[in-house]
Amino acid sequence: MSRNAEIAGKIREFTAARGPEKTICPSEVARAVAPGDWRRLMPQIHAVVAELAESGEIEVTQRGRPVDPRSAQRPGQAAPAIHARPLTGHREWTPRRAGDK
Repeated sequence: MSRNAEIAGKIREFTAARGPEKTICPSEVARAVAPGDWRRLMPQIHAVVAELAESGEIEVTQRGRPVDPRSAQRPGQAAPAIHARPLTGHREWTPRRAGDK
């Protein structure tokens, strides 16, 4: 499994567990994937969050308002606090098992 797939899986797992009324923080995902070195993983986490948001799978918010995750990040600065939640009406996500196509 690629690192991006692992990150996407954790985002799906965490957002599904909390439901559409709650959010997760990308740093929670980073800590789950790489507990000892999670800060270095944050740019990759934000990139996967952006991909999932662009696909319509999650909504990204900042201070409770929807934001474009790519424009919410400013190059050369610390990434702003963003949160993700599953979008209602999106198909139920189920993890694939090895061998599924």
